[in-house]
Amino acid sequence: MSIIVAIIIFGLLIFIHEMGHFLLAKKNGIRVVEFSIGFGPRLFSFEKGDTRYSLKLFPFGGACQMLGEDYYGEEEVDLDHENSFESKSVWARIAVIFAGPLFNMLLAFLLAIVVMSLAGYDEPLVSKVEKGSPLDEAGLKEGDLITEFDGESITLSRELMLQLYVNPVSKEDVTITYERDGKEYTVTVTPQYKKTYALGISYMADDNPASLDAIAEDSAFYKAGVKDGDIITKIGDVQISSGRELYEYFETNPLDDSELEYTLTRDGEEYVIKVAAQESGEGYSLGFGYNTARVKTNALDTIKYSFAEIKYQIKSVVKSLGLLFKGELGADDFTGPVGIVDIIDDTYEASKEDGGFYVFLNIANLTLLISANLGMMNLLPIPGLDGGRLVFLLIEAIFKKPVPKKFEGVVTAACMILIMMFAVYVMFNDISRLF
Repeated sequence: MSIIVAIIIFGLLIFIHEMGHFLLAKKNGIRVVEFSIGFGPRLFSFEKGDTRYSLKLFPFGGACQMLGEDYYGEEEVDLDHENSFESKSVWARIAVIFAGPLFNMLLAFLLAIVVMSLAGYDEPLVSKVEKGSPLDEAGLKEGDLITEFDGESITLSRELMLQLYVNPVSKEDVTITYERDGKEYTVTVTPQYKKTYALGISYMADDNPASLDAIAEDSAFYKAGVKDGDIITKIGDVQISSGRELYEYFETNPLDDSELEYTLTRDGEEYVIKVAAQESGEGYSLGFGYNTARVKTNALDTIKYSFAEIKYQIKSVVKSLGLLFKGELGADDFTGPVGIVDIIDDTYEASKEDGGFYVFLNIANLTLLISANLGMMNLLPIPGLDGGRLVFLLIEAIFKKPVPKKFEGVVTAACMILIMMFAVYVMFNDISRLF
């Protein structure tokens, strides 16, 4: 079933992208020779008007072949020059090429409205402030709404998460703007250097018993004999009845090297261990946590936060490319169609136990992400992508003279070879990760 879902998602994204090119081509009087979904041999096709519509064997691609642009029948161009791509004004051609990525972003926006309507948005509220931390001393409190972090506007919690990932807290001062009771405050603090500790356990922070999903080898709990599936019921004298309560305990009582007494059950039998968390790292900290859960809102704010979602997706791509150029991300961090299918499969399998509503919601959210990324990546100024074609057209618009077709063709062909080589490398990596 997940393979069918993946094919539907790819088909939708490709159809929307190519439909953008198609509609603007028709609007500007350009003949579309073939509109196709997929690539390779045709499975099915028909002609209507002067366009052939095709469904092809391999679903990971598509084309809107326009006379005089992707279609190289010179005789037909000569016979029907007034309807060819190159006969139109440079701004008409720019509009046609830009429409593909634009339609992907519009699809992402529509899906954002759906997701925001059903699940809400992730409000960047402060969920904890550690006592004695820099932000505690600066006056930050639980429930404050963060609106700006170190110069970056914050509307969603994920924007804050992205900012902290791209620019981890260091010894440099950090400026935070937040709202409380309708008033805005700004503080500048110096991060605190501290050690971090971990027990080496994982669990679901929900309303079910605090069952341990995994125990890291050589961790404090592993050495104490704790096993997967054991349930924490008490820490010291504090009763723990759920994964959520366990999470909240650690949020308000950060781990250090102190030895604590944990009461657990296994197969209905209770046992007690005394362990100290192990040092897991060290670094700079501001001493706060923030909300990542979603809250529903009214119709008007749903539109507002849907725009914020698209802003976040754009920032995510731009900042990720920045990390790539800095050498902090590599080619191995990319994923292609094979990896995306695997992600779709994981999402579907993880959601189906919760019912069709959550399958739809999570798949819609994933499609939103892929569509926004596809739109942004296609705008990169690389010959062979829509962005590269736009560069050549903008040069023509500025200098009132087209780039020589032979030069454009050679550069595009060379870049297409590199893109295909990179795609093969990414696909090989994706397949390797599956085994």
